[in-house]
Amino acid sequence: MLGTDFRTGSPNWLDLGSPDTGAAAAFYRAVFGWDFVSAGPEAGGYGFFQQGGRTVAALGPLTEEDADSAWTVYFQSPDIRATADAVMRAGGQVRVAPMDVMGEGWLAQFTDPQGARFASWQPGKTGGLEVASAENSLVWVELHVPDPEAALGFYGRVFGWRSAEMEAPGMTYRVLSLAEGDQQATSFGGVATQGEGAGGASAIPARWVPYFHVADADATVAAVEGAGGAVLMPAANVPDVGRIAWGADPAGAVFAVLRPDPRM
Repeated sequence: MLGTDFRTGSPNWLDLGSPDTGAAAAFYRAVFGWDFVSAGPEAGGYGFFQQGGRTVAALGPLTEEDADSAWTVYFQSPDIRATADAVMRAGGQVRVAPMDVMGEGWLAQFTDPQGARFASWQPGKTGGLEVASAENSLVWVELHVPDPEAALGFYGRVFGWRSAEMEAPGMTYRVLSLAEGDQQATSFGGVATQGEGAGGASAIPARWVPYFHVADADATVAAVEGAGGAVLMPAANVPDVGRIAWGADPAGAVFAVLRPDPRM
């Protein structure tokens, strides 16, 4: 599970691009109880989802032409320009070149060779998320692509990630870990074949999906529906993992929830 002791390759930031930030803030408040705090007039509508005064994610308006509403996962970089170079050498694309964010840190946004979008954050004054793996915060990230082995090669060249296969119902799942440290202890996400999950292949283009820890997956599904979102996969038990569900907010941004198995 995720923590906030970020190292190279750790998921250290998460934000939502939305066509209607007010509606998005209301939806996620209804589902997760998050407050939205503006980053100020100079931030162009960007701000922070907070829980108990601590940042769990962020929200801003869509900034790319023809972009769909989506969650973007950021991975820690010690050198954002070197990361951008590594992405290009490995066959990915740089969508947003490395840029300084008002002294808070440096960001860049990328697309991997199979079309999944992701980003990197090089900490400055802001190190990253202030809460992870607590209830109603980010607990896992998952990549869905047509060719998981090719994805492992790409991200291995960019971040040095390691992987281990785990048999899951009807599929082989690859668990991702950081480049250094105990492999199990530094696991933070996984890779699945596109189409193995909520709604079939047509419902899951290549993408990174954030999972949020919840106390009751079924109650969260009801809250998603009650707030105007869509349920892409009803709550279901996954052996040795927990109870999961997939949803989308009213603008179509996809996310998942997990009530972890208490034995994990």
